[in-house]
Amino acid sequence: MSQASKIRVAWGITGAGDRLRETIDVMKRIRKKYPLEIHVFASKAGEQVLKWYKFYREVKESFDSFHVEINANSPFLAGDLQIGKYAMLIIAPATANTVAKIAGGIADTLLSNSALMALKAFVPVYIMPTDYREGEVSTDLPTGKKLRLRIRKEDVEHVERLKEWDGVYIVEEPEEIENAVKSLVMNYHGNSTP
Repeated sequence: MSQASKIRVAWGITGAGDRLRETIDVMKRIRKKYPLEIHVFASKAGEQVLKWYKFYREVKESFDSFHVEINANSPFLAGDLQIGKYAMLIIAPATANTVAKIAGGIADTLLSNSALMALKAFVPVYIMPTDYREGEVSTDLPTGKKLRLRIRKEDVEHVERLKEWDGVYIVEEPEEIENAVKSLVMNYHGNSTP
């Protein structure tokens, strides 16, 4: 398939380490399986976490392009989403901070600004929050050790608010991202896709 007929997807990576390995694996599989270009946009904290987990080089080399946040409007992802360069924005995994900013309409980071601008232009936004259900979770550290975390009611409330928004789709597991991409590809290219 020619580059011109490929669908472009923007993937935002925040400073969340929870399920980051699984998300990278799913995105790499999606990249191979579907006629897509996946352009990665890491927040400043996302870049830091990718380096901490030693995934930076892998992500940078596995996708069509890789960009790191300079400010809320650079790289110019928000504008590219609004003019239709990308068919969807995926933010996965998304920190509680990023989710809270989007839910509060605060557009002061690359990914919160881009999500809000995408919604204005009817571009679907898929968000996989780290804090989607109140209680305790266990996550893997770069050392392989487990870290026990409490998911606060306040963070879950932001996720619940976003679930009500037109154009926002909350996914709980990385595998759900593939279902969203498959639907997108089928809508663009008919039902002949895997």
